[in-house]
Amino acid sequence: MELKTLQYFVRIAKEESITRAANALHITQPTLSRQIKDLEAELNVKLFKRSNHHIQLTDEGLLLKNRAEMLLEMSQKIEAEFKVIDKNIEGNVYIGCGETKGMHVITNIFKEIQTKHPNIHFHIYSGNAEDIASRLDKGLLDFGILIQPVNLNKYRSLNLPTSDKWGVVIKKDDQLSHKSGITKSDIIGKPLICSRQVLDSEIGDNEFTEWFGSAFEDLNIVSTFNLAYNAGWMVKSGLGYAITLDSIIDTSDDSALKFIPLVPELISKHNLVWRKDHTFSKAAQLFLENAQKVCL
Repeated sequence: MELKTLQYFVRIAKEESITRAANALHITQPTLSRQIKDLEAELNVKLFKRSNHHIQLTDEGLLLKNRAEMLLEMSQKIEAEFKVIDKNIEGNVYIGCGETKGMHVITNIFKEIQTKHPNIHFHIYSGNAEDIASRLDKGLLDFGILIQPVNLNKYRSLNLPTSDKWGVVIKKDDQLSHKSGITKSDIIGKPLICSRQVLDSEIGDNEFTEWFGSAFEDLNIVSTFNLAYNAGWMVKSGLGYAITLDSIIDTSDDSALKFIPLVPELISKHNLVWRKDHTFSKAAQLFLENAQKVCL
């Protein structure tokens, strides 16, 4: 199985047409069809369901597409790293991050490095902790920025000098909107919208669940989310109260929503993490050295 064949396969899957894929790849349709038939024979599976107008992936085809996209992305990353391995410090740094205002520390590091090394480029992947950890484990990211609570056992990490504050996002016309702080008793029994990450029972020293104590089992969690933007829409629709970090959901003067911090205060710190066995490019190593100075 060759990478070029996988590139052909992924392009067909995206176009849902061998004709359109062949045109985009600048090869003949018979050549492309033969490549896919050879791939199906090699794997002993059918990759596409064919009809008169378009083709769709089979379950086996969908699995291969997911794996092929990761392989092709890794191939591109390796190729980019080796193009600059014997040159001055330049290249790409790949960083995954969640929704946090702590990113301003990272962007300041970006700016400082780019001023001295304009041929270093930074690529940001946004997602929740689960997404970032998965890409770190597969070698698709050099670093991840994770928000506590999170399991750090399998990573090396730095504590960033930033943190986020937990609170509740509610509608401005809600009966609790006059309060300056939200206590446990205010929200016990109320319909709550929570991040899936903070509900993970396998995370040790989970400060979120510890804040609620024994009352955690009594929470009325009606929905979960992995990106807070979507949680904001759920609050607007009247589904419930979103327990989230400050400065993520729009609660400006023009918004119909309001953020009220938890009382007593609950703070989540940020960690810069990387895989213990990860081999850094020169550009990624420079980023780490600059981050270590900020975290002293």
